Amino acid sequence: MAITDWPAQERPREKLLHRGAVSLSDAELLAIFLRTGISGSSAVDMARELLREFGSLAGVAGAAQKDLCGVKGIGTAKYVQLQAALQISLRIQGEALVHSSVLDSPLEVKHYLGNQLRYYSQEVFAALLLDNRHRVICFKELFYGTINSASVHPREVVKLALKHNAAALIICHNHPSGVAEPSDADVDITRHLQQALSLVDVQLLDHMVIGDSEVISMAERGLFYPSVNLDK
Repeated sequence: MAITDWPAQERPREKLLHRGAVSLSDAELLAIFLRTGISGSSAVDMARELLREFGSLAGVAGAAQKDLCGVKGIGTAKYVQLQAALQISLRIQGEALVHSSVLDSPLEVKHYLGNQLRYYSQEVFAALLLDNRHRVICFKELFYGTINSASVHPREVVKLALKHNAAALIICHNHPSGVAEPSDADVDITRHLQQALSLVDVQLLDHMVIGDSEVISMAERGLFYPSVNLDK
């Protein structure tokens, strides 16, 4: 049955208008994005199929182009629109951090960094650069692939901090396995970077490791000791 044949109060768009977006299921939200279905399947049916195929909204958002476009009815245009919608969401989150000190909102920082890197299928190492009041200057992805002490170059991180006149950094990377537990290599990288940054009077405030469902702060774990405590 086409969505237009459903009772008006059950159609995703009308439901959103009358009850708010929070009342919609994941499939209904995704169906509004898809807009139309295909022969024999409504947009909601297609949305449910995508959620089954990729496991969750995060899985759909992080799917590679070839995998997403391999689903019947999903073409390049919908993939591009999805990536644009995801980026808008990430930038809105980033704007919320720009005007306040990250020390005042550690949970928001975790959410922001987690959402920036959670969708990658490879390891990505990045940095959140901060001014002398610990407000966000910018977020930069730096290294890709297996993250270890050989692939993360302290001089490149130092150069980036100096280029943007940063007073402090929060570094982060994802674990594509989905398990956020920091490794011994993560601890070594953190200590090397802290030493390198201290030579140019830049503070390393934290190293956050991002998994599927959690973001672990190495500073909170006591795996290294930043100059400023992020705990509230």
